[in-house]
Order: sequence, then structure tokens, then C-alpha cells
Amino acid sequence: MSDQLLLDMSEGDSLGSVQIVPEVLEVIAGFAAMEVEGVKSMHGSFATDVAEKFGRKTHGKGVRVELTDHGAIIDIYVILKFGKSIPEVATKLQTNIKQNVHTMTSIQVEEVNVHVAGIQMENQEIV
Repeated sequence: MSDQLLLDMSEGDSLGSVQIVPEVLEVIAGFAAMEVEGVKSMHGSFATDVAEKFGRKTHGKGVRVELTDHGAIIDIYVILKFGKSIPEVATKLQTNIKQNVHTMTSIQVEEVNVHVAGIQMENQEIV
């Protein structure tokens, strides 16, 4: 694994180094998103959907993390429950994801961009 794919969290301690792979941030953001009332599911790509059908669980599904010099930019793709306020759910998503990532990793989150990919009614999905 190249050093470009790792986020070095070391602060000159003599104990060693701590490095976080960006996929860890995706998993944290995905779990934080599912905690928010009004979120039905995450929306992944075709490849992640096929992988899940073959039994491979992707906990970072629907999350994309970009590392910058100042922290992380997170894009999250969700399917919401019908009848919920999209602006309220989006705000709760942004707050919960930002807090969880910062609490667990001490990484500053610059932005959390919420992409509503669909609305789920009781038994059918509207995209």
C-alpha cells in the first residue's frame, strides 16, 4: 500500500506512528449515516451492488472520501424514507458524520455533501 493512500496521524511520539486508510473514514461515515432517522439505506454503485449480491459486505457503500491539506471532504449518497424532510435529514447527516469522524479519528471534516439518490416508499423505490 503506498503512503499516498494513508493518512499519517503521528505527532512525533516516540511510541510509533498511527496511519489511517481513507476507507476507514468511509466506514465510519456510513455507520454514522445509518444512525440518522429518515435514512432508509445507502446508495452504492453498480459494482458494490453486485458485490453485495455475492455476499461481500461493503460498509463504505455510498460514501466517497477525499483527503485535502485541511482535512477530509465526504460525499454521501443516500436513499431517504418517504415523508421525511430532506433538509432536516441532510443537516442531521452532516452533523452526525462530522462529529463521528472527528471523535474517532481527530480528523477535521471540511465538508459533508449529501446526495439524495432516491426516496423509498413502503415497498418501492422512487428515483
